[in-house]
Amino acid sequence: MRIRIRHATSYTYDTPAYGVIQALRVSPSDHEGQLVLNWRVDVDVDGFLREGRDAFGNTLHIFYAEGAVNRLTVRVTGEVEVRETAGVVRGAPEPFPPGVFLRRTPLTDADAALADWAASLPTGDPLTRLHHLMEALGGRMTFHPGATQVDTSAAEAFAQGHGVCQDYAHIFIAAARRMGLPARYVSGHLCRPDGGEQDAAHAWAEAYIPELGWTGFDPVNAVCPDQTYLRVATGLDYLDAAPLRGARRGGGEEHLTVAVLARQSVRQRQD
Repeated sequence: MRIRIRHATSYTYDTPAYGVIQALRVSPSDHEGQLVLNWRVDVDVDGFLREGRDAFGNTLHIFYAEGAVNRLTVRVTGEVEVRETAGVVRGAPEPFPPGVFLRRTPLTDADAALADWAASLPTGDPLTRLHHLMEALGGRMTFHPGATQVDTSAAEAFAQGHGVCQDYAHIFIAAARRMGLPARYVSGHLCRPDGGEQDAAHAWAEAYIPELGWTGFDPVNAVCPDQTYLRVATGLDYLDAAPLRGARRGGGEEHLTVAVLARQSVRQRQD
């Protein structure tokens, strides 16, 4: 399946901002399940844009603008061929061994309630346990946009009982690590059947299963990622894989808008 992406993120500042720097993890990498056919990143402000890879193997663009900035928009367009792999990821950049992804972070640390819940889930082989975890999490949480923030931890979202895909991923990761299974955060895109515009990218989790390797789990939709999922970046938690993170001097209050369109390629549908 060919997925075409249009992703625009705009920042507007109340007063001019200076020394604006943005770390962009918005470009996917090739692996056995996906092939990048074309991809472009544009910023509508004069500055320097440099491409490289971060510690997790993600494609990383660093943008820097020294002069005054009142408004900045990052636009991403591209097309990727994605195929069904039952969620198994092979051939992706892997700088670290799986054990690194047992490491807890403030966003993925399990408190007593979350740890007890994870321990109460049915036992079995790793794949079976992870499927039980995904299904149980879907029944435990309610999807509720706006109920949490980007800095809401897994324990906080679990206690509230609602959140968004980021929160589901963090809770899944926290519980899997409590089970002794390496797990990591994934940011990317989901090509939904309606093909409508979305106000955010998607997120899910991957866990390492010895006989399979890294395997994806989307607890929001209770499925392993298929050919409708475009994988972009991974990390220990959201902070390592966020599409955009930055810093600036001045600028006053910041206003952010995001528009994401993930559609099946028209050219493919016409073949």
